[in-house]
This record gives sequence, structure tokens and C-alpha cells, in this order.
Amino acid sequence: MDNSVKVSWWESHKPSKRRLVQLYSALLYNAHVRGFIEGEIYTGKAKYACVPGFNCYSCPGAVGACPLGSLQNALGSLDHTAGWYMLGILLLFGTIAGRTICGWLCPLGMIQELLHKIPTPKLRKSNITRALSYLKYVVLLVFAVGLPLWYGLKYDIPLPGFCKYICPAGTFEGAISLLSVPSNKSLFGQLGILFTRKFIVLLVIGLACVFIYRSFCRFLCPLGAIYSLFNQFCIAGVRVDQSKCTHCGACTAHCGMDVRHVGDHECIHCAKCMKVCASKAISMKAGRITLISADQDKPEVVEKERQTGRKVWAGAILVLVAALVWFNVLDPSLTKPVSATEETAEQTTEVEDEWRSDAPIGYDVGQQLADFKAACVDGSEFHLADERGKITFINLWATYCTPCVMELPYFSEFQQAHEDDVTVIAVHDSMVTKGVDDFLSDKEFAFRIAVDSKEKEVWNAVNGSTTLPQTIVLNRRGEVIYNERRSVTPEMLEALYRRAAEDDE
Repeated sequence: MDNSVKVSWWESHKPSKRRLVQLYSALLYNAHVRGFIEGEIYTGKAKYACVPGFNCYSCPGAVGACPLGSLQNALGSLDHTAGWYMLGILLLFGTIAGRTICGWLCPLGMIQELLHKIPTPKLRKSNITRALSYLKYVVLLVFAVGLPLWYGLKYDIPLPGFCKYICPAGTFEGAISLLSVPSNKSLFGQLGILFTRKFIVLLVIGLACVFIYRSFCRFLCPLGAIYSLFNQFCIAGVRVDQSKCTHCGACTAHCGMDVRHVGDHECIHCAKCMKVCASKAISMKAGRITLISADQDKPEVVEKERQTGRKVWAGAILVLVAALVWFNVLDPSLTKPVSATEETAEQTTEVEDEWRSDAPIGYDVGQQLADFKAACVDGSEFHLADERGKITFINLWATYCTPCVMELPYFSEFQQAHEDDVTVIAVHDSMVTKGVDDFLSDKEFAFRIAVDSKEKEVWNAVNGSTTLPQTIVLNRRGEVIYNERRSVTPEMLEALYRRAAEDDE
């Protein structure tokens, strides 16, 4: 006689509490849903703050910065500014949760676990995987700390080594998400060997996750390496009641991570070990507050946790709804570029008859760029209308953009070579302007440098993007002959100059 109890499909497949928290975190981190549709990165003030988990800054939906990317940028700018914010935020996250963030609040961790659910033979942990788990500390020291420091202090170039050469989140969440939007087809022109290599790295890591539980988290993740340093004394995490523990080893045997004991530097505090602990010695706590009880199978405990859970989830859903409304509807930074007014068009045509243009106002090739003014860092003012009769190069850049910084000398040499016939103006993004003056303090460029207004006057005029650098070239009549989001070379600048000169003949 079969006495087995039939379990419904939902009971056997429903997501765990941890999976729901992981999904919730991913949605909250990426609440700018319209970014996935429009192919634009969110640039509001919330982007100044870091989220706890691993989530790419360049993801179209991201409403916060990645702590690892911010750390690398801070290290690359140490010769100008001290990275106190990043030091403080990592200390805060680490002290509160440590690698509990990896187990509960990291979208990339969730993706790895879902990939591992694909039915295939699995590679079990061993002394080899335990040894490989120390590789992430090498990655942290070399790519997330060493390279940014070296290039920042020696060459004054921001180079987030891990983001540039390895990060799978940057390739998947950032590059692929942006490239998948039809309006960003011009971005394919920026792709090169570096993207090809990173795409291969993404495929290798993704394939490894199918066969090895959280392979990136265990072997490569520098953020996990940082948080592991706080694991022994973080406030929230799994705790073992030594008076109940029988040291049977079931907890570590069933753990997918390379732990030697519960709560060590490899533990992500996922609380799966609670289910296999026969002596009920393990619980999930935040200080003295019990988050998940060891006696969770008792009816009174189940009912209490259910009631508390309903209240917590009700509040969490309200927060998520508010975030979705704000980041997709109400945030002032979402304002679309305004079209040029009749007054602007009149200002643009108030030039000598020789350089008048009958082209419509716009930013596409063949259109007449709307007039704008920009405040330069030297105290002067740039007025586009005053440059009629010259070939004008407008470069959108930012100090945190490695390709932007590397091409500035090209523009300087180009300006010197065509001093009487060309005007070059480099306009810095208004989203993050801290450190611009420090960056320019020991440099001399032959062109003028401005910072865009808070209303993004220049960005709106040229259809500026969050993808940098971007270069716009105007002929002598102020008409656009080139407007692309990609890096330039000295040869490209000369070719664009010749094209603009021929366009005026």
C-alpha cells in the first residue's frame, strides 16, 4: 500500500523565501524599466548611491551604482580626491551583512543558481575547488585594485580593470541590454576585439555555472572577496548554537560553497544548511533578532513567521511600486530633450549670409544644429552661433570614461594643427562633475572645455547619450555631418575635417 503523500505541483516548485528576496532585489536595483525599452541608462541623482549587490551601472534599468565599479573609479582618482564614500559604504555593507549580500541580495548570484538548475552532470566541490576559491582575492588585488591604482596614479587615466576585462554583468546587463534596443544600432560601430573577448568570458562563465554551483561567485567575484572579510562579525547571517551542535558535518557536506564551517569566509549565509541540521542548531539572525528560526517546522513558529512575513512583504511591495513610479514617471531626470524653439532657430540664422543654412533644426546628419551656450571651466562662455564660418567639433566626455580621457590629446593636437579653421569644444557630462577641475589642473589642452548645464542644454541639442564618448561635427554652415557615439582616432579627425571642408565647397 502506497502511503506517500501527493504534493501539488505548486508546493514542489514554488520559490523559496530567499529566491523571492533575490528576485525582489533584482527588480528594485533595476526599477528603471523604461530604460530597457528606450535603450538609455538612468542618470538621476539616485545613481550616486551604491546598491549592495553586484549590478552593472551601465544596465539600462539600473537606478544605483555598482559598489565594485565605484571602488575602481575611486581608486583611479586617488591623486585628485580621496574615496571616503566608497570606503564608508563598503564598511557599512560589510559590517551589516557581509556575504549575506551574496546569498540574498545579488542578482548575479540568482542568475548563477538558475543556470545551475539546468539538468546536467555537476562538478562536486573538492580540495581543488577550495583552492580555486582563493583566486577571487587575486582578481580583487590585480584587476579591481592594482590596475585602477596604477593607471590612475601613473597615467591619470580611469581604468576599471575588472569592469573592462572580466565583468560578466557589464557584458550581459550593460552591453547586450543596450545593443538589443533597435535605437542603439549605432553602438555596434563601437564594438571591437575587447567586446569579443569579454563576450567569450561571459559565455565561459555562464557555461561553468551550469556545471559548477555559483562558479563566478566562488572563484572570481572580487566583491564577494571584499564582503568575505566581514563574514566573521557581520550583524546579519546564519548562526550556530554550539550547545546544540553535534558536529555531524551535514551542514558543510550539503553546502554548495567551499565552506569548512558555517559562517566562514566562503559562507553566503543562504540558510540552506538549516534544513539538514538534525539538531536544530542553526538559525538566521540579525543581531539578537531571529529572522529564520531553527524551529521553523513548529506550528506556532510557522504562524508567527507567516504573520511577520505578510507585513514585511506588504511594505516591500509598496516600496517597489513607489520606486517603479518614481524611476519611470516622476523623476525630473527623465525629461525628454526639448525640440528647438522658433527663437532658437532665429538665433541660429542670425549670421552672415555666406554661412546661412536653410536646413531644419535637429541633430541628425544634414540638419542644422540648434544654437546653445555652455559655461567653460576657464570662466568664459561658448556660443555656438559665434562659430559659424568654422568647422566645429563637439566632444561629449566625462572624467570617469576611459575612452573619453584617452582621446582628449587627439583633439588637442588636432585643434593646434587647424587653429584658424577649426573650433573644438569638449563638454563634460553634468551628471557627475566632481573632480573635473582637479583632473584638468595639471593638463593643458588647446581646445575649450565646458560643463553642461543641469538642464542638459548641450546634451539635448545634440541628442547626447549616456554612452560616451560622443562626437558631433558641423560644417561651416552649422549643419551636422557626423554624430556618433564612439571613440575617435587622429586619422578619423582628419578625415572628418576633410569631409566637412568638402561639404562647404
